[in-house]
Amino acid sequence: MLDFFRNHQRLMMFMLILVILPGLGFVGIQGFRGFFDESANVASVNGHNITRVEYDDAMRQQLDRARQVLGAQFDMKTFDTPEHRREILDGMIEQRVLADETQRLHLTASDDAVRRTLMADPVISSLKNPDGSIDIERYKQLLAMQGMTPDQYDERVRYTLAMQQLPASIQGSAFTSKTLAQHLTELALQQREVQGIAFHPRDYAAQVQPTDAQLQAYYDAHRNDFSTQATATIQYVVMSPATLSDSVQPSDADLKKYYDDNLAHFRTEGEVRASHILIAAPKDASAADKAKAKQKAEEVLAQVKAHPDQFAQIAQQNSQDPGSASKGGDLGYFGRGMIAGGQAFDDAVFALKKDEISGIVQTDFGFHIVKVTDVKPTVTRSFDEVKDQITKELKAQLAAKAFTDNSEGFTSLVYEKAKSLQPAADKYKLQVQTATVTPQPDPKLPPDSPLNNPKFLEAVFANDSVSAHNNTQAVDVGGNTLISARVTDYKPAAVPAFDAVKDAVRQKVIAAQSDEAAHKDGLAKLAEFERSKTTTGFSSPLKVSRNDSQGVPPAALSAIYKVDGQKLPAYVGVDLGDDGYAIYRVNQVVPGTAIDPHTLAASQQQVAQVDAQTQAEAFIKALRERSKVKFYGSVDTAPQTADQ
Repeated sequence: MLDFFRNHQRLMMFMLILVILPGLGFVGIQGFRGFFDESANVASVNGHNITRVEYDDAMRQQLDRARQVLGAQFDMKTFDTPEHRREILDGMIEQRVLADETQRLHLTASDDAVRRTLMADPVISSLKNPDGSIDIERYKQLLAMQGMTPDQYDERVRYTLAMQQLPASIQGSAFTSKTLAQHLTELALQQREVQGIAFHPRDYAAQVQPTDAQLQAYYDAHRNDFSTQATATIQYVVMSPATLSDSVQPSDADLKKYYDDNLAHFRTEGEVRASHILIAAPKDASAADKAKAKQKAEEVLAQVKAHPDQFAQIAQQNSQDPGSASKGGDLGYFGRGMIAGGQAFDDAVFALKKDEISGIVQTDFGFHIVKVTDVKPTVTRSFDEVKDQITKELKAQLAAKAFTDNSEGFTSLVYEKAKSLQPAADKYKLQVQTATVTPQPDPKLPPDSPLNNPKFLEAVFANDSVSAHNNTQAVDVGGNTLISARVTDYKPAAVPAFDAVKDAVRQKVIAAQSDEAAHKDGLAKLAEFERSKTTTGFSSPLKVSRNDSQGVPPAALSAIYKVDGQKLPAYVGVDLGDDGYAIYRVNQVVPGTAIDPHTLAASQQQVAQVDAQTQAEAFIKALRERSKVKFYGSVDTAPQTADQ
């Protein structure tokens, strides 16, 4: 039942409007203006430009995600619409106004919040060493692949957390009454007893015998439906740090220098395992309370010194640290700065040897007595141990530098030597590869394949490429990757002759006429049933609900629940598109089962989440309305992001 609220958020929001927000008017949203001016920006928010490049990147990233998720089911036409492009830009504008408000309110995230977020990331968590510490070198390598340093990534996480605070605070305060939740749950659980009869086009196909004239007429009216895509056989070269890595090889001297310069990176700092007894005395406690706590600590210390082998038992009896007292005061392994006691605590602990017990150590939390139970010394891995790791990292750095140094030269060379890619391949030690492409991305290729990049495909099928067989420009497909191609063979899109596709035309005509016959028969039967009120020809009765359709198509289920429950039995006809036509007889409304408290509580929470989302969206909308948003044109056409 709870799935109903997740899958019908529009209905939930509508009900909330009816019950909670009566009387509110609806206002339009400002549309987009006509044509782009000469600037490189698509919009600006409070003076901050959203550039065409940023917009193209956002569009491209969403297309890549869609290709990855949908695979062979990906259809560019679904995304290549003015509405979808406007949604992308709207989302970027909303992010910008939220960022401005976050900055205006001076919101940020603490170091501890950033650390917790990083450690909760499964990718970063996978970099843990056996002792629980993070492999810093692998972490740096991971970020370097994304063009970031640890400090830069920390700030990105901090920025994201700060941005989330305003929407999270709104959503966290959402509340829905139990009465509303019960009403919506009752609607979701309500059943309707129905009987159905279907008119499938396949049942009429044998009756359809189209003439040659009808086939010819259909072909003439739908010629483009039978056209073949243009194809281009290409040679291409890709320049990226990855393709340049084989051409760079650091010397042993370079590797040793890197090791010496970054010795701290290969050092695992020492750790101790310690137990402590805390006699609490917060820094804001009175002098008398602190004196009393110190006296207690001295008494416990005397007891510990008299019986050092009973430290754990004494800690269980006396320590006021709720996190460690039950474990005999055990704090586990830790390094400097990992325990909240501060410098004084670290200095005392790391001065002790194994099995030594400290005197009284005062921190902002009170008075501690510490026993070190194990010591892990600082360990520095030798050059030979890390040589392969350094080689890999240095090669990546040198390849990235080589890409930066040579990208301009590569771009110029493929332009100057326009009739061949071999000069560029020879100079930069790149491989000339071959492929056959179409103007549309190939869903069989990986989502990040440069051959699927819309700008690259646009360059391949440009007139200069297909007619003059000149190299394309060096196209930047993102991710520090340039690609240039040369068309060696081109086959334009073509419409086959009628005789070549006559069988395919016949199948389409039969399908169209069968569908028309099914709909015509269904409409006639609906009129007949409404007069006779008969059940003849219908299926056995079944009970459907919004959560359990019993196989009834979504369009039919929607029509069934639009029938007035006070005027039954009733008949409703449903156009099922290519599946034909169906008629349903709604016999009665069946109330749902009793709602148990657990289900009601869960429903109340989910409806509150829908309400919270609505309020958050309203907040963002209000921010946008008070912001200075300027559009430089329309994104209804976007050749940089839409496949041509």
